Amino acid sequence: MNDNKKDNINPEHYKFGSFETIDVITEVTKDLRGIYAVDTANIIKYITRWNRKNGVEDLKKARWYLDNLINNCEKEIAKRNQGAQNTPAKPEQQ
Repeated sequence: MNDNKKDNINPEHYKFGSFETIDVITEVTKDLRGIYAVDTANIIKYITRWNRKNGVEDLKKARWYLDNLINNCEKEIAKRNQGAQNTPAKPEQQ
C-alpha cells in the first residue's frame, strides 16, 4: 500500500494533532437528539474545516446550520411556553 495515497475516508482536514473532528462531534452531541444533534454536528464539521477545505463556502454552510439550530430552539421554547400558559395553575398550599 502506498503511504502517500490520499485518504478519502478520513482526510487531513478533519485532523488536528491528536484530535479528530468526528471525536469532537461525538462528545459534543452525545446528549442531543434529532435535528439538534445533526445541526450541531454539521456546525462543528464546517467550522473546523473551513480554512483547510472550502473557505467561505464552509463558513456559510456552518451559518446555515447555526440559523437552523437557533430557529428550532426558538420554536421549542415557544412551544414549551405555550404549553405552560395552557396548564392550569396549581392551587397554593396553605
